[in-house]
Amino acid sequence: MAMHLWAVAEGAAEKRGVSARSEAAGYAAGLVGWMLAGSVFVAVKLASDEMPPWILCSSRSLVSALALVPFATGHWHDMAAFLRKRWLEAAFIGAMGLGITQGVMFTSLYLTSAVNTGIVFALAPMITLVGAHFVLGEGMNKWQGVGSAIAFCGVVVIAVQGSFTRLIGLQIGVGDLVALGATVLFAGYTVLLKRAKFELPPIPLLIIMLFAGSLGSLPFALWEVWNGEHSHLAAKGYLALLYCGVIGGSLLYLLYNWSIEVLGASRAGTLVYTQPIFVAIFAWLILSESIEWYHYVGAALVAVGVLFVVLLRPKPALKAA
Repeated sequence: MAMHLWAVAEGAAEKRGVSARSEAAGYAAGLVGWMLAGSVFVAVKLASDEMPPWILCSSRSLVSALALVPFATGHWHDMAAFLRKRWLEAAFIGAMGLGITQGVMFTSLYLTSAVNTGIVFALAPMITLVGAHFVLGEGMNKWQGVGSAIAFCGVVVIAVQGSFTRLIGLQIGVGDLVALGATVLFAGYTVLLKRAKFELPPIPLLIIMLFAGSLGSLPFALWEVWNGEHSHLAAKGYLALLYCGVIGGSLLYLLYNWSIEVLGASRAGTLVYTQPIFVAIFAWLILSESIEWYHYVGAALVAVGVLFVVLLRPKPALKAA
């Protein structure tokens, strides 16, 4: 998922600043990347009757890492030196973010609609904001807190399908809770990654994280094999893996990394909020998932919360002369 690259590339990109490439091309690359990210939700859902979630998770991370290896030539020495010093920390964070988080997210797609999962996962940057405030001491004002609360209310509306009775009775969809759990895990991964401050270019670091994610989710994948959950695997499942690993994996990572180089991490990062829109469109076109009134209400609340978080962020403190 493209949000994983957002977490990896954010710090390094800000230091490089905006390149000479046109902003229009940067925005186009970012939007195409998030469109591909949204399509992954639908591809996973489409192949759910053949491809178990953890097998897909482990295999997808491996395929994505291998496809990105040619783009890391010239960095082997740096990668080896990095692993000698910080392999355990990188392995833990990578396994958490690109293994466990992704596997839990894919599991949610087997339990609820792609539309629901896409909207719930849109909370990730806001939960990250709260986590970074308390763990890393990053700035957060009261209006951003209000925005996060509004966005969370939007997710609750979707989880209870707009029913006050379901809310009172705590009849919340299991799949939506699993998606929320994956979102919280991703936020924790992002905070840990910011705290680690790994000094390695985004693509080489991403490759290491992907390999760690594949290994971290491998025990769950082997459990699915042991239980025979792979017995229905056929062409559709393998095509979904190929798509999620290469087109919806390596290619979207490269596109998003390019958009960060052109626009900077802050502006490129705001495009993350287009992902649930693409998920809803693809789910409606390909999966024939209906979009109910509570989806519109919930998405509107999430959008309002996003506006609070993005537009009312704390201004950087002025440095004394």
